[in-house]
Amino acid sequence: MLGHTVMAPSTLGTFLRGHTFGNVRQFDSVNTEALRRAWAAGGGPDITKALVIDIDSTICQVYGHQKQGAAFGYTKVRGYHPLLALRADTGEVLAARMRKGSANTARGMKRFLQELRGHLTHAGWTGSVVLRCDSGFWSKTVIEFCDKNRWEYSITVRQIPTIRRLIDDIAPNGDSCRWHPLADYPDSGYCEIAETDYDNNPTRRLIVRRVHLLDANQQALFANWDHHAFVTNRTGPTGIEDLHHRAHAVVELAIRDLKDNGLAHCPSGRFNANGAWLALAVLAHNLIRWTLSIGTAKHCLITGATTRRTLIATPGRMAHSARRYTLHLPTRWPWANTFTTILNNLRTINITT
Repeated sequence: MLGHTVMAPSTLGTFLRGHTFGNVRQFDSVNTEALRRAWAAGGGPDITKALVIDIDSTICQVYGHQKQGAAFGYTKVRGYHPLLALRADTGEVLAARMRKGSANTARGMKRFLQELRGHLTHAGWTGSVVLRCDSGFWSKTVIEFCDKNRWEYSITVRQIPTIRRLIDDIAPNGDSCRWHPLADYPDSGYCEIAETDYDNNPTRRLIVRRVHLLDANQQALFANWDHHAFVTNRTGPTGIEDLHHRAHAVVELAIRDLKDNGLAHCPSGRFNANGAWLALAVLAHNLIRWTLSIGTAKHCLITGATTRRTLIATPGRMAHSARRYTLHLPTRWPWANTFTTILNNLRTINITT
């Protein structure tokens, strides 16, 4: 049907080893152009709402001692440490960069943000952007980049002495009038929230959430609070901003899906070959996401494994009769209507190149 056969592993290895760093950058350009076409076809975000981008890194574990760039990082696992930017509502990858295993979490972040901005511009996005990160990406460079480009941000901060002093100053001498209960927190603990200025800048808010976990067997005599703080330039209510920041956890689901789609391991011993493998895995991951978002005319976070099992890895038989080919699919197939609906919607796409 597609005009080619599946390549053998050895052939695929030869194909990957032939790529240089320049070829990897060309793959990135292909992904950017695919992003533009997919958004133009109806898979783009709502222009009336902010585009929420989650940035995170992950560890791709590898084995063997002849993997270029593979090293032990903070997780004590040998592998690579790619950097990823993902769209929060659909899980599609907007930018990716392969890094060696010992790379610091925020290494190359400034250049990565510049490339991410270029990808969004090429895709035609002109709306507002919200950047969410964990404490590994908390730096002056990231905050200044967001301020310069008028991006909103929500970044977890580390509990360094300066931040601890700011937290302690919120309620001096045990006065808790500035702490307010958080109603929508799970029943496993008692939570309060407060905020203060960050870096003596009223446009930068340091929102702090403190939690006292409840022991079902025996209550503690003294309340030991666990604090979690993040800095943001958003202007919404404190509780709403905290709920929005906690939603950053969805990035782990998208990364899990990306690994399941092909990034479970890096097959080559050459670094640039694995960089090309990452770009191809991103393209395959995004194609599945766009198939669902464009084909069903709605954004849904169905995993790639479910999509492959129900819509792609489908048994069928190709018949040839009267100079025509007919594809016979299973009878009483429960996803037949979904398959035909997506297929008909995709066939109506007309993208101007």
